[in-house]
Amino acid sequence: MAEIKGRPDPIRVTEAAARRIAELVARDGRPNLKLRLGVAGGGCSGFRYEFSLDDKSFPDDIIVRAGNAEVAIDGMSLMFLLGAELDFVDDLTGSYFKVSNPNATSSCGCGNSFAI
Repeated sequence: MAEIKGRPDPIRVTEAAARRIAELVARDGRPNLKLRLGVAGGGCSGFRYEFSLDDKSFPDDIIVRAGNAEVAIDGMSLMFLLGAELDFVDDLTGSYFKVSNPNATSSCGCGNSFAI
C-alpha cells in the first residue's frame, strides 16, 4: 500500500464523497474499512467503475485520504483514473458515487461505464 507524499493526490475526492464514505464506514463498523474504487472490463462502453467497502490492503494499492475517509485504488485501475474526481450525488434521480474522468472519451447514460 502506497501513499504519495508531497505530490497531488492521483484523484480528487469531494467533501460530499468523503462525508458519504465516512458514513458508510461508521455504519459498517469494521476496522480499517475504506472505499475501494476500481475499473474493470465490461459495461456498455468497454470499462466500468466498481465500488466496494474493503478492509483489506494490497501492495499495489494507492490510498487517497479525504477528511475521515480513505479510498483505495489498485495499480491497474489507477492508470484509468488519474486526474479523476470522485463525488457523491444525492438528487431526484437517486444517491450514488459519480466519477468525472478526464481520461474517458465517452460514457454511457448510467455514468458507470466508459471508453478510453
